[in-house]
Amino acid sequence: MLPFKANQGQDPTMGFEIRKKRKYKGAEKFTERMRNMQEEAKAVLQKAQDDMKRYADRKRGEVEEYRIGNLVLLSTKGLKYQMARRHMEKFMECFVGPYKVKAIISSNAIELKLPNTIRIHLVVNVSQV
Repeated sequence: MLPFKANQGQDPTMGFEIRKKRKYKGAEKFTERMRNMQEEAKAVLQKAQDDMKRYADRKRGEVEEYRIGNLVLLSTKGLKYQMARRHMEKFMECFVGPYKVKAIISSNAIELKLPNTIRIHLVVNVSQV
């Protein structure tokens, strides 16, 4: 006989024994309540996700398709210091160009053939065009 059984009157449990299956009404009610809460939370999260998508899609416009060889104008917004010999911001043009599209990187980025006077990366976002 083990000393634990002598003191406690039962064998020690190690935590990995298979427990006997019993039906507890309280446990069944708890699991059903938790399942209902999870389903309700999933429905609310799905509705919030749909609402956010709908509001975000309202601001998005139709994407213009660019092709290699198209001529585009480049926005000078944010290019104050990158453009050589254009120091007076209030007299600077809103758009410069036209510049030729060299490559289509993705639906949001295109590569332009720019002159050396504009010191920016050749790949620009379509919002700058």
